[in-house]
Amino acid sequence: MTEHYDVIVLGAGAAGLMCAATAGYQGHSVLVLDHANKPGKKILMSGGGRCNFTNLNTTPAHFTSANPHFCKSALNRYSPWHFLELVERHGVEHVEKAPGQLFCAGSSKEILQVLLTECDWAGAEVRLNTSVTHVNDRPVAGADGGEGQGADPALVASAADGFRLRTAGGELHARRLVVATGGLSIPTLGAGPFGYRLGERFGLTVLPTRAGLVPFTLQPADKAWLAELAGVSAEVAAEAGGRRFQEPLLITHRGLSGPAMLQVSSFWRPGDEVAVDWLPALADPAAALRQARAEQPAAGVEKWLRGFFSQRLAATLAEHFGWRGPLQHQSNERLAQIAAVLKGWRFKPAGTEGYRTAEVTLGGLDTDAVSSKTFEAKAVPGLFFIGEVLDVSGELGGFNFQWAWASAHAAGLAL
Repeated sequence: MTEHYDVIVLGAGAAGLMCAATAGYQGHSVLVLDHANKPGKKILMSGGGRCNFTNLNTTPAHFTSANPHFCKSALNRYSPWHFLELVERHGVEHVEKAPGQLFCAGSSKEILQVLLTECDWAGAEVRLNTSVTHVNDRPVAGADGGEGQGADPALVASAADGFRLRTAGGELHARRLVVATGGLSIPTLGAGPFGYRLGERFGLTVLPTRAGLVPFTLQPADKAWLAELAGVSAEVAAEAGGRRFQEPLLITHRGLSGPAMLQVSSFWRPGDEVAVDWLPALADPAAALRQARAEQPAAGVEKWLRGFFSQRLAATLAEHFGWRGPLQHQSNERLAQIAAVLKGWRFKPAGTEGYRTAEVTLGGLDTDAVSSKTFEAKAVPGLFFIGEVLDVSGELGGFNFQWAWASAHAAGLAL
């Protein structure tokens, strides 16, 4: 026996739950399906368990896409203030850790509970441990991680009669199908290519994907001297791909992480270098070094560096770059060389940690195939794509959650 709904949403994450609640409030019968055993797993682990659920400073400039204009409509219609009002209506206390970045004062569980409560109030059902194997009698090729089989014209034509989904629990039917299955980041939480493969079967293009907001791994020579500093952090300005971010850098056993590295990783390409300004707050370190030489001639560079870094980092920088001896023995040229390294150290990453630890997936479903107002596939009426499955990726700091809310709300109203 086939169960019938107005709307079926694939994916019980941030975008899927938001869309389901919005659609339910429009009077639609809504079912959310997810193959996982719990909803909102990425919500729960985000922000160190505190969930950076939005950024008050959100603008389209904070997002990367092959079509940078695509995100404008949804972001304009559902702002961070709209979601903040929802959070406050549910009594969730929040804190602003950095300008615009809002986190739960307590636990990420509170944001998930807001979404589940909204789904409950809107009459949207959430069904877990349910994998979709076929859509309109066609297998979703490669849904288990293999490559898709390309467009299926018969499948596209069949969408005129709605969408029949086959699961282990039986067959389902809906007039509208929303794909909110996310990207490839953090596969241990259930991420996979299902949404991409489904889009391809319906004739939509999937742009090349890669890990974004992800730590760098290091070449052996750099790892040799930096690994001993695992756990040390410093405020730096990092630059790659023409983008510069002033954020903390964190040295790990595997490489370089922290907000500065995560941010530039989305703009870095294999083979490129990353530039690091160790002293972004100091415009002219050469002048500062000359002044220190005049005031404390017997002091060494390492002691001067301790005014900016931890003792471990200051000692390692001085040792690695050979900055030995008292300042009084350093010529102006030598001080200028030291300053140049501190303001423009460059390294070539060996790579990144990949999807295993990436916070987002860059690339994805080509937005040219989707309406920026309704998120409906232009060539397949009734089929919608929202959230991370699309080729829209935000910077670190709550922007990706805001994209989930905004795209889901727009689609939910359009259903």
